[in-house]
Amino acid sequence: MTRSIINSLLVIFLTLFIGGQTLAQDKSKVGGYDDLDKRELAKLLDESCKKGMSASCFELGLLYQNFKEAKFKFDGINYSAQGKKLIAEACTNGDQNACDYLKGEDRFKGSQLLLWSAIILMGIAVLIVTKMMFQDNEQFQVSQKLEDGEDQKTAEVKSHGIILQYSRPFFKRYVSPIVSQMKGKKKIKEKYRRKLANSGLTEVLTTEDFYAFKLFLIIGFPVVFIALRSFLETDWPLKLAPVLGIVGFVYPDIWIKGKIDQRQKEIVSGMPFSVDMLALSVEAGLDFVAAMTKVVEKAKPGALTEEFEIMIKEIKVGASRAEALRNMAWRIDMVQISSFCATLIAADSVGASIGPILKALSAEIRQKRSAQVEKEGATAATKILFPMMIFIVPAVFLMVGAPIIVEFVAGRN
Repeated sequence: MTRSIINSLLVIFLTLFIGGQTLAQDKSKVGGYDDLDKRELAKLLDESCKKGMSASCFELGLLYQNFKEAKFKFDGINYSAQGKKLIAEACTNGDQNACDYLKGEDRFKGSQLLLWSAIILMGIAVLIVTKMMFQDNEQFQVSQKLEDGEDQKTAEVKSHGIILQYSRPFFKRYVSPIVSQMKGKKKIKEKYRRKLANSGLTEVLTTEDFYAFKLFLIIGFPVVFIALRSFLETDWPLKLAPVLGIVGFVYPDIWIKGKIDQRQKEIVSGMPFSVDMLALSVEAGLDFVAAMTKVVEKAKPGALTEEFEIMIKEIKVGASRAEALRNMAWRIDMVQISSFCATLIAADSVGASIGPILKALSAEIRQKRSAQVEKEGATAATKILFPMMIFIVPAVFLMVGAPIIVEFVAGRN
């Protein structure tokens, strides 16, 4: 199937090549008077030029410059110089095509160099796109089928927004392989690895996928804009397309920052119950891993329970408790979690019981949570002040003052 598609594209390329060559030959015929001899055509154009038609003077000048055969040399006339003179006169008389020709913008005779360059570049583009689209297609399909939990992953992708849902199949298939072969992929990994971990998207996107997402939206947003513009038949300015390309490159960064903030708030809200449950489980006689498992079972599913599950898996595959806690603190990147993990690591290193420590941590977390809520409540009045002055106060003044103004105007009359 792949070979047949490539052969079809090559046929299209050859058709464009032959068509372009024919078009160039057609354009090289001045004025479209194919049935006339050059002398007869020059005579007709000369008569029209003497009547004041500058366009005919321009065509006659172009024709004179094509008088290069041996039979014209015996006329004793420098047709090339005469042609340039006629073109200059046509430009003086207001013929824009003649002026453009003098500036090097010949709109009648196509440049052979540009034509051949365009055809060659078109062929290269067709071959590159064909190779990119169809190379290792079978291998990609097999790898997609071998991925565990593909249906679950698709459902998870849908929960992260419509843009990622419809963009992911394209950039993962066509752009991610290109990014994975870039020389600067190490810098890309260092830049986006922690952001993806903080947002909890490591199961959905790799660092290469995220950068491919950014590159894809540079083209995706303008394409959607142009498609909507054509479908709705509006007169939206096309100058917005480059701006949308820039927005498309920046959008994933804004989107992932919002995901990180949302996830951190969810973790903070779930910490008091989870730490309390962990303290009770440890005091009841369970070890650390079993207590964590009990918390995952009883707590409300969320970002914090997901992190606990990852930590339990790391401990089960051989990581130490301290290493698993450090990894969790790195993934979440919050002061509260870092303090929680550091306290447990310190207690584990000296062999102290973590039950009382977890109780103290729980009380501290609840106190900080309460202080944060009080702070947000205190700042709410300040935040609502300006909207109230802009929207509510004018309406109140209008309701109170309008009857007074109406009564005053009616009394004067």
